[in-house]
Amino acid sequence: MKKSIIKISVLFVSMAFVLSCDKEFLNTKPLDKISSQATWADGALSEAFIFNVYSYLGYGGFEEQALAAYTDEAMFTHAGRNINTFTEGSETANNKAWESPTYEYGRMYLAIRQANVALQSLPTATFTDATLKEKLTGEAYFLRAYYYQQLVRFYGGVPLISKPYGLNEDYTIARSTYDECIKFIVSDLDNAIKLLDGKSTVAGRATKISAMALKARVLLYAASDIHDAASLKAKSPTLGNFTNLDLLAYTSGDRATRWAAAKAAAKAVLDVSAGYKLNLTAPATAADGTANYMSIAMGGQSAVGDASASSELIFQRTHTGLYTAEDNWPLGGIHYGINNGPNGYHNWAGNTPIQNLVDDYEMMDGSKFDWTKAEHKAAPYANRDPRFYATVLYDGATWKPRPSDVAGLDPVNQIQTGYYDDGAGGKVNGIDTRESAVENWNGSRTHYYTRKFIDANPGLADNQSSAQVIPWPFIRVTEMALSYAEAALETGDEAEALKWVNRIRFRAGMPAVTDKGDALRQRIRNERRIELVYEEHRYHDARRWLIAPTTVGRGIKSLNIEAKLKAGAKALKPYKHDKTVYNYTYTVVDNTENETRKWVDKMYFRPLSRDEMSRNSKLVQNPGY
Repeated sequence: MKKSIIKISVLFVSMAFVLSCDKEFLNTKPLDKISSQATWADGALSEAFIFNVYSYLGYGGFEEQALAAYTDEAMFTHAGRNINTFTEGSETANNKAWESPTYEYGRMYLAIRQANVALQSLPTATFTDATLKEKLTGEAYFLRAYYYQQLVRFYGGVPLISKPYGLNEDYTIARSTYDECIKFIVSDLDNAIKLLDGKSTVAGRATKISAMALKARVLLYAASDIHDAASLKAKSPTLGNFTNLDLLAYTSGDRATRWAAAKAAAKAVLDVSAGYKLNLTAPATAADGTANYMSIAMGGQSAVGDASASSELIFQRTHTGLYTAEDNWPLGGIHYGINNGPNGYHNWAGNTPIQNLVDDYEMMDGSKFDWTKAEHKAAPYANRDPRFYATVLYDGATWKPRPSDVAGLDPVNQIQTGYYDDGAGGKVNGIDTRESAVENWNGSRTHYYTRKFIDANPGLADNQSSAQVIPWPFIRVTEMALSYAEAALETGDEAEALKWVNRIRFRAGMPAVTDKGDALRQRIRNERRIELVYEEHRYHDARRWLIAPTTVGRGIKSLNIEAKLKAGAKALKPYKHDKTVYNYTYTVVDNTENETRKWVDKMYFRPLSRDEMSRNSKLVQNPGY
């Protein structure tokens, strides 16, 4: 942005037409360049400026490459996307791995500059709507805090800039300590909470509750192991011996106080947010548990979902002018289905679930799945946590009608990721394998596909993305419930921790747990893993708990599925999943087709690029880079 000229996209100018009654002014000024003075003299144009600050949120997690592929949730199918540079531990300041625009260092500072412009200009804005001025100021504080928390949770302490720099100023600034960053972010959020109190709410825009929730997340992270100097020194010499340890962690202060603050902040959100079906006193049925989870993932927007599930969302990416339209996709439509769905439906199989994730779904009775148990090995998809069926497409799972050119190969609409006896000494390759006759280059390498966030409406093809209006859950109530349970446990309040974990489990159709101590801690962590899967939490959770060597470090496990005809049986043509005809075997294998994953402790934080280091001589690089 130039010193006093604000470039606003056609989208935002169009919104100004709708919001402003001063049509004569808009008809007499250039529509792509509006002076700073004119912007802050008009409420609608000021609001359009804030919409532009929202646009840096991008698509949330609805990108072709997902953060899940940097975790033990998923594998990215397509080679050459610079994923392995990270997962194999070879990333350097000169050779950065893939980064999403939703947290990329330079882009976040562009967003922060826009927020700073708004915060500097709004106090002296000359439009007369005082309520709107307060609301826009509150949103600007929230957005600045959001972008800073994105930077801090990927990079540690960063330079804190609270004003828009002008021309010919000294742009070099040192990184602030982690403590200073958290205080700055919390202060912004406290300002947002105050200014947004009592203001009208619109889906996708910041509210008092979303500011409270972001504060709760920030304080939870601040209390976690990765930001505690003693824990770092005990568990990671690479980080613990860093000369500038205060950039990454608290080197003084009372950790118990930090846990108490995280607990109080999360509880404050729960006290004013009902969430979705978090009031059950007994487990839902298995079928209802799956339906509940599907409805949450759709945010109440699906034709087969429950609209009341939208009460779960605190801050979301919506199908509105707050976000820019994606190139070549109409109206900013979310094409998550084509990015991740099965190749046998002409989709691209992008971020496929890995066996490591599938194995962590409990059995319906709350026990762990175990490959050494014969009954589990013989039927690994039977009697699992109902959320599994709303999250993962597996061999034999029922899905949508096939496209017309594929329907003849699968008239019963079942996922086919295995290899099946053809009765003549050969095999039939599943339609959704990489050996399929249908777009084999887009087949899953793990023999699973993503089900979550894809509309189950049978009349809606996955690759008709503009019709899928699915909100991205930046923050939802259940995250707050899990954060509260975690903080409650760490402050010695096991009863509260159990109460909220069981509320989440009851909604999912799972039985109550009675664990205590570290067993409860591990239960909460797995509950968070399952409930928030593919929502960009696992990456951060594995780091803040300092357990990443056992997540990414485990490598990728996938599953080979074979079906042999039973004695005397004849092969089904066309094939369909049928245990009365075939004996199915499932073999877990290591998958190193695209990546040979390993863990290096420097991967707890991302490196500052060589370009950024060259631009700002006061920057200190993160350890290990």
